Amino acid sequence: MITRRTALTGLAALLSPITAQGAPVEQFNVTSGHDDLPVSRYAATTPGQRPAVIVLHGSRGIELRARAYERYADALSAKGMDAYFPRYMTPADTAMLVSKSSTQENREAYEMTRFDGWADTVSDTVTALLSRPDSSGRVGLLGFSLGGYIAAEAAARDTRIAALAVLYGGMPDAMTTKIRHMPPLIALHGDADRNVPIAQGRQLVQLGKSVGAEAEFVTYPGRAHGFDFSETDPMTSDAIDRVTKFLQAKLTA
Repeated sequence: MITRRTALTGLAALLSPITAQGAPVEQFNVTSGHDDLPVSRYAATTPGQRPAVIVLHGSRGIELRARAYERYADALSAKGMDAYFPRYMTPADTAMLVSKSSTQENREAYEMTRFDGWADTVSDTVTALLSRPDSSGRVGLLGFSLGGYIAAEAAARDTRIAALAVLYGGMPDAMTTKIRHMPPLIALHGDADRNVPIAQGRQLVQLGKSVGAEAEFVTYPGRAHGFDFSETDPMTSDAIDRVTKFLQAKLTA
């Protein structure tokens, strides 16, 4: 539970100058199935081999809230981790999920048919990153909303994933009875989220614990979906700090 002291500390940090790295150091493609998907890399300045964090955006993509995602990239790279942003959605995915004519019911039904394919794309990205000469062999996932569901399924299926952080996401329904493994995980969720019920985040943590994984759930009172994308909410800094410290602990130990 977030306390008033935590909120005030977060506000002070948020109001401090933020130094953005700017453009990604590198852009490349990862082949997954029949698709060739672009990946942006924000590299840490730490020399030698480094852990990687694959960041999975929400259903609206990265560009709509680019600075919000960059804050996470900056924080991760400052702690010696390379941040990778795969554009995992195909043109068909975008047409369905972003179209103004599609209903929420249609979008949810479509997502259920795509979770396995998206998780395969994550695993293909893991394979590509582990083959890089700058890889330490440690890979974590950070997922937001839809990206959180994809990250959760991928982490349950791929034992090469060493840590999982999910913001206002959960586990796809079709996977809940199939889980035999989960890496250490942390889930962050606002209790005023009307897009993804907070029960979904709690269930994810319970699923992790049920298979023996270290799992932590952090509740943000009064916060809605995507609260950490705000430029003025003190809890933005708190969420970024918690996620970064968790991934650093699990990937650089």
